[in-house]
Amino acid sequence: MTITTEFRLRSPALPLVSIPATLPPDEVVCSHALCIEPEARVFIAEIDAAAGVSEADLAALDEIQSVSSLGERNGETVYKLTADLDDSIAPAFDPERFDGAKMESTVVTAEGWHETKVFKDYDVFQDFHTTFENHGISFELISISSDGSSFDRSSDEPLTDRQREALELAVSRGYYESPRQVTAAELADELGISQPSLSSLLRRGERRLLTASLDVEEDLNTLSR
Repeated sequence: MTITTEFRLRSPALPLVSIPATLPPDEVVCSHALCIEPEARVFIAEIDAAAGVSEADLAALDEIQSVSSLGERNGETVYKLTADLDDSIAPAFDPERFDGAKMESTVVTAEGWHETKVFKDYDVFQDFHTTFENHGISFELISISSDGSSFDRSSDEPLTDRQREALELAVSRGYYESPRQVTAAELADELGISQPSLSSLLRRGERRLLTASLDVEEDLNTLSR
């Protein structure tokens, strides 16, 4: 009996939150949220290319040990990041705790992580949940389902809160009208973010909505260098 969950983790000690907290992108998507090697925590992270974040910008962050660019995909620059884990939360990321969980992409914001995970059973999920809270990481469960029976605490909407906010504002202001009634710069000002961050939010939201409505998986093309 598998358990599918959607949840948010919040803690300033979580890996990679320093990127959207200090650099232009509003969010970072990790296609492999935690690829853990014996001596390092390795992440494959996607950052909106329009944000202009460089390898040097990432390498300057205290938590980043090393960084290398893997190319671009769908307007995102893909990086391999090796990051330190704060001692206070490191035990929660013991590789053995992920044996019974299938990881999907993680959305990292300045506030924390937004994740969807499939656990092999409820006991594995409960252990995961308890362990994170015991290490000072706030755990907010959004939805949970078992064998097709859903117990959502929110809607079935495939969007993050920030993506939904940006899309709703864009629609209400006539961004998708022809001709457009508002510019991307004006929408970005209303949301208090940069124009590249707004464009990233809209593009990711549109992609998620299309993927969900068409019932297809996103294209995972080979990275171009």
